[in-house]
Amino acid sequence: TTKARAAKEAAREVARLTGQVKDRALLNIADRLKSRQKEVLQANEKDYEAGRRNGLSEALLDRLLLTPERLEGLASDVRNVVMLPDPVGEVLDMRTMPNGLQVGRRRVPLGVVGAIYESRPNVTVDISVLCLKSGNAILLRGGKESVHSNTLLAGLIRDAISDAGMPSDAVQIIESTDRALVGRMLKAKEYIDLIIPRGGQELIRRVAEEASMPAITGGIGVCHTYVDSSAAVDMAVNIVFNAKVQRPSVCNAMDTMIVHAAIAPKYLPRIAERFVGADVEMRCDPRALSVIGLMEGVRAVPAT
Repeated sequence: TTKARAAKEAAREVARLTGQVKDRALLNIADRLKSRQKEVLQANEKDYEAGRRNGLSEALLDRLLLTPERLEGLASDVRNVVMLPDPVGEVLDMRTMPNGLQVGRRRVPLGVVGAIYESRPNVTVDISVLCLKSGNAILLRGGKESVHSNTLLAGLIRDAISDAGMPSDAVQIIESTDRALVGRMLKAKEYIDLIIPRGGQELIRRVAEEASMPAITGGIGVCHTYVDSSAAVDMAVNIVFNAKVQRPSVCNAMDTMIVHAAIAPKYLPRIAERFVGADVEMRCDPRALSVIGLMEGVRAVPAT
């Protein structure tokens, strides 16, 4: 409650900040991710080793892992957010009524966003940056697997934004891994204006059922890529290969490939050949299997 109250008070100040102050705060975050890289990686190593001892799967360990390259990518993403226009104050659909009254919609900050998420420590930075850019405060509750990484990253963000003239209390993190605190967050509508879960189906269902404030509960699903009859085959092969292979452990990696029948004879052998080198197994319906089932080296089995 103390952290949520502090975030609520800071939210009022953050909502009034200029775009220049917010962008300076975000650039400070990007710079700190580089200058404090050693500290971040040391904290992440504690989480990674604990996860290995506790039997986390290779996929979950990969989600958990931070490397110099991933931190650089994260800093680059922060700078990309800086380049976005400030959404606060933007006016949409302004029109003049017959009596001369002007009516429209103006974008304003929500207030305090509560985020409950699992495994991936980069989410601590992602969510914080997007909330701050849009003039909101944030209350973070990450998973126990990444508690050391999340705590250090949140502290880094608080320091960085404070140096830019933004209240450090705009970013709050719950360090405790007590699951009961999730329930308390979901009932704290006095302080939290919106709750966003990022995690598995169980977490998202719980938030949808128990949250006393508005919640955004998307994010469950199987990721599809569709290859149309008019697709450029070379481009389609590259896109689909990247969607599946670039980082299979993340939640937006491709699970299902849907191919138009007209392009299947030309496209399927090409993508199957690319998948051979990446050890991807294709689970196919009878028509797809008839096209690629006898290709040498291709791992293709009937879908159940």
